[in-house]
Amino acid sequence: MKKLTLLLIFISASLQTFAQNMPVVTNKNIEAQSFLGEPIRLYPDDKAMQENDKEMWGQVSLTMPNGFKLEQYLIRNVTNPSLYAFLPPADKATGTAVIVAPGGAFLSLSVEEEGRKVAQKLNEQGIAAFVLTYTLNPTPLDVNEYGAYVGSVFAAKARGEDPDIFVPQAPLDALKALSYVKDNAGKWHIDPAKVGFIGFSAGAMTSLSASIADTANRPAFLGYIYGPMKAVTVPENAPPMFAAIALDDGLFGRDGFGIVSAWQQQDVPVELHAYEKGDHGFGTGRPGTTTTGVMPQFIAWLKMKGF
Repeated sequence: MKKLTLLLIFISASLQTFAQNMPVVTNKNIEAQSFLGEPIRLYPDDKAMQENDKEMWGQVSLTMPNGFKLEQYLIRNVTNPSLYAFLPPADKATGTAVIVAPGGAFLSLSVEEEGRKVAQKLNEQGIAAFVLTYTLNPTPLDVNEYGAYVGSVFAAKARGEDPDIFVPQAPLDALKALSYVKDNAGKWHIDPAKVGFIGFSAGAMTSLSASIADTANRPAFLGYIYGPMKAVTVPENAPPMFAAIALDDGLFGRDGFGIVSAWQQQDVPVELHAYEKGDHGFGTGRPGTTTTGVMPQFIAWLKMKGF
């Protein structure tokens, strides 16, 4: 069952469950959906990138023996990174903006559970949101071959190997997105000093790498949701961080909290929420667990910090 759980982690970070019986998982390619709106291309002048756009949409359906069902939309094969704008009403706007980086093990992006739904929660509080589709590892176009490829990644993890799935271009895309939102802040009623990140799983890794990169282009804050918890090297001018993880997370729940200590050692503000249950990929909150507080707590932290 541990292997099955790891497979689901790599198919989609939001499909995590530690079930006692075999679930039924189906995966299919679908037409692009409209719920994200129109893409803002981060590299519009790169003609080759625009002409060779490889992006694909998919749908994963999960049915558990207890009757629980979940359908998840994914984007994969992102080679043309983009932003999707979700703006609050102008009379409600706080001036704060959050770039939202969905997870998916750098093989796909959970653009609904860790994208659109996150953006909507932020908009409800007057916060602008921009869902980021960053560069991913290439995967087979055929859905069955894609499933086999994901399975091979899982198999390597199950053997105790550590396949290198991190995409170095992804944090560069995040920094490009940060610059774009800052440069265009005026037309969206955004304060360029109040633009930050929130990332989930692989998106957390992407946002973290961008936040601590050797650059003056810093986000105002970092929301770090169920990313690896081990220590990293933190620059003195790193942004304040809000970190959240479930302690039964099958990937990072037993890693300790070295990343929090690393922030503290640099005297950079950090807040940690460690939930008893929620597994990996709880998104805006798994019903029946205290992870449902993650977005209200993140938003309350932003307000406390003056964002």
